[in-house]
Amino acid sequence: MVTGLTCRCPRCRKGKLFVNLLNMRDRCDNCGLDYKFVDTGDGPAVFAIFILGFLCVGGALVAEFKFGVPWWMHVLLWGILTPVIAVFLLRFLKASLIALQFKNKAEEGRLAKE
Repeated sequence: MVTGLTCRCPRCRKGKLFVNLLNMRDRCDNCGLDYKFVDTGDGPAVFAIFILGFLCVGGALVAEFKFGVPWWMHVLLWGILTPVIAVFLLRFLKASLIALQFKNKAEEGRLAKE
């Protein structure tokens, strides 16, 4: 989880994992680990959708029924918060799944060893 939070290389925990917000590097700058094994697919996006949906819908319901926020405030608040939270949540989830792939030596399924 520390590797996911810091978005660092799963092997040395020093090299950066991303070039910018969500683009992966080709290899670790520190230890040279090749990131070709990485295959997170849609996993981070699916988890992010469920988590973000819970947070945003729950927050909107609380804001509406507890504080009586006007409609334009909802548009402003959730229109800004949702994409910002989504990007950082995707970054954390992608880094966490990469670290789990590395730790568990996960690879594509095969019927026989080649």
